[in-house]
Amino acid sequence: MQIVSALFVENFEMRQAPGPSTRIDLTGAMFSMAATEPVPTTLSPHLVALIFCPTDEVGQGVFEVVFRAEMGDPEATDAGEHLARNVSPFSVEPGKFTYRLVRGELAFTEYRQIFAYCRVDRGPWHVVPFTLLPPVD
Repeated sequence: MQIVSALFVENFEMRQAPGPSTRIDLTGAMFSMAATEPVPTTLSPHLVALIFCPTDEVGQGVFEVVFRAEMGDPEATDAGEHLARNVSPFSVEPGKFTYRLVRGELAFTEYRQIFAYCRVDRGPWHVVPFTLLPPVD
């Protein structure tokens, strides 16, 4: 299986379309946001990942997200501060797509960039950056 896309979003909705076919409405895709209050603060941004299962695979997998303070190998001992982690099993019909929605509780003590490392079944990491900016006056 493979991650087709992963993004931080404000809203995520599924709807049926003729076919039968499914539509995914993603709004407010973002890589940064202004804090609503000064640091220290905790945010829970929505991270949505779209995952495809080829027809020759079983359709069972585990989606893992590790939030880190540094860019680099998330499994290395010097990979930077480990902020949060989420692991969730899933199933998808072979030849189809599924999604995983993760809301990490991320504590910020300063305005900075963090990285969400995503993978399926110990496969390659897909990295998504997120930057917390100072509040706007």
